[in-house]
Amino acid sequence: MLAAVILSAGASTRMGSPKALILYRDSTFLQHLIEVTRHPMIGVTRIVLGAGAETIRTVAKLDPSIVVLNPQWEQGQLSSICAGVRSMEGMDTDGMVLCPVDHPLVSAHLVGDLVDRFYESKKPIVLPTYRGRRGHPAIFSASLYGELLAAPADKGARTVVWAHAADVLEVPTEEEGVVLNINDPDTLKRAIEQDKKK
Repeated sequence: MLAAVILSAGASTRMGSPKALILYRDSTFLQHLIEVTRHPMIGVTRIVLGAGAETIRTVAKLDPSIVVLNPQWEQGQLSSICAGVRSMEGMDTDGMVLCPVDHPLVSAHLVGDLVDRFYESKKPIVLPTYRGRRGHPAIFSASLYGELLAAPADKGARTVVWAHAADVLEVPTEEEGVVLNINDPDTLKRAIEQDKKK
């Protein structure tokens, strides 16, 4: 069983409003990621909140049991990853699917493909690539939780990826959303325009 850990703790200063609640395709970024990570092999969901946590929790009507508050969200994304890992202490998970809320434009099909490849390959890290560029979501094996918790804050999860460079499975995809970091209004506008052309 895997856990889906959706990272949504940042302040969204460039966007001007919580990215989790941005509307896209009749949904929000957060709700879309919750939906695409519904999978038979994903049995746990954790949504890590920080800045604007109460607003997001209320507007999105989140089940309190899946919400993880990260009081140290200002320390960066790794602090949210660690909060997600700690929230699963005592659970028997094979790994986690890390989904940053500013990379929402991915499909359930892609998530399913990554999950299948994780179990087939038995590699500790599985991530998608678009035209040679690595993106999100990434799957980390539970065997790496300790390394993630110990990683330096300024380097983040990349330290763990670098340490296991020979054991990273890259899964090519035609979904550009894996590399689209939507963290400002202009990027969002371009993404919406591209989507309308499809």
